[in-house]
Amino acid sequence: MTEVEPLVRNLEALLFLAPEPLRVTDLAEACEATEDEVRDALTNVAKELGEQGRGIVLREVAGGWSLSSNPESEDAARRMFAAPRTPPLTAAQAETLAIVAYLQPVSRPEIARIRGVNAESAAATLLERGVIEEAGRSPFGAVLYRTSELFLRLFGLGSIEDLPDIGAWDPAPEVEEALRERLLKVGAERSGDSTTEGQGTLENTEDDRELAVVPSAESDDELAEGNEDGQAEADGDETQSESESDPESVEPDASDEDSPEVDSEIDPDIDLPAAN
Repeated sequence: MTEVEPLVRNLEALLFLAPEPLRVTDLAEACEATEDEVRDALTNVAKELGEQGRGIVLREVAGGWSLSSNPESEDAARRMFAAPRTPPLTAAQAETLAIVAYLQPVSRPEIARIRGVNAESAAATLLERGVIEEAGRSPFGAVLYRTSELFLRLFGLGSIEDLPDIGAWDPAPEVEEALRERLLKVGAERSGDSTTEGQGTLENTEDDRELAVVPSAESDDELAEGNEDGQAEADGDETQSESESDPESVEPDASDEDSPEVDSEIDPDIDLPAAN
């Protein structure tokens, strides 16, 4: 049996001990070797393990290198360690994850506008599983999401740039057109075009404020309901006060008849129905 080179031996030991992927620069420093030497050694080890069909594989993921078990040994590992199988992502969760992966950082209102339904439940599940994480807030206060390092490891990606080209998909024409319109709408809102920007981007502010996480409220829905109830009570008090102070004004003024009626219904373009 051929003796393993000291560099390869040290690399295998470090990778075995590390719970997270290790970068080439860190491995080179620990092994007192150049980055090119370390990269060549890692490539050779990964190729050798793959060709031999070993139970351990070496993969380049999440910007580093990591040893992991061969996926073909999953059933035996589960029988041995009785690890419950993680349920697969639902269609809604998969759609939400794809949007985050390709458009990150992206807010929940933007996800909802692209999907056409509320994304709160799907985003919460993805957060709980650790495949997405918070990445700050939008100018309107909504939480922004991006994929996590765990996402890269689970999907075997070195970085986000390794995602499949979205142009390689071949959706039906009607699906492609609908998706294109939604993406263009979100893109226009992100860029802040002159029309929406001049109007204070009303649609964005309403959606983002409704879905943004506010520490003083227990939930987004409670905050939105509280704002609506408070506004309704204020409007009612103001109307009652005006009628009591001017009892002779029974007939409506002509200007009132011509004025546009306030629609109490939420604009269907920004309405976010509950997810299935």
